[in-house]
Amino acid sequence: MKKNALWIVLGIILIIGFALYGAFKSNYNQMVQLSEQVKNQWANVESQYQRRADLIPNLVNTVKGYATHEQETLEGVLEARAKATQMQINFDNMDEETLKRFNQAQGEISSALNRLMAVTENYPNLKANENFRDLQVQLEGTENRIATERRKFNDVVLNYNTFIQLFPRNIFASMFGFMQKGYFQAEEGSEKAPVVAF
Repeated sequence: MKKNALWIVLGIILIIGFALYGAFKSNYNQMVQLSEQVKNQWANVESQYQRRADLIPNLVNTVKGYATHEQETLEGVLEARAKATQMQINFDNMDEETLKRFNQAQGEISSALNRLMAVTENYPNLKANENFRDLQVQLEGTENRIATERRKFNDVVLNYNTFIQLFPRNIFASMFGFMQKGYFQAEEGSEKAPVVAF
């Protein structure tokens, strides 16, 4: 009788052990998969920002040929590009504050490009230039791609953050070092419509 009870206890311990192992393994593997999805989507975002950064020198050189006395604006665009491309984000430490600084640097590029586009309105020959028009279309397309990739990034971060915060996964996540990731957020003042004056 005692031997049968011992085997029953050992069997229960083994079943509980396998169940715990399965839960740990399943949750850990899913956290890794979701983290990799976030990392992949971040690479897509960076790729689109790099595409924009690569277009800027060609755009500036095209404008430079027509608007030589707009040197300050041209230098502002190149300076903003240099500043933004120097900022590197460590994926493992990607929090709200880091993304906010990254977003500000990218916002400076957008602002400088908007000033450049406003200046080009004064040069009809430039606006008629085929290279300029092609670059402008590519830049507009890239801005749309950036917005799309940022939205997708926020979606995968939402899935990841939700998964690691739910009980009991939050215990596993903290044990294995899975930390929440930051989101892209709208820039300050973006809720106000721009004023268009003619």
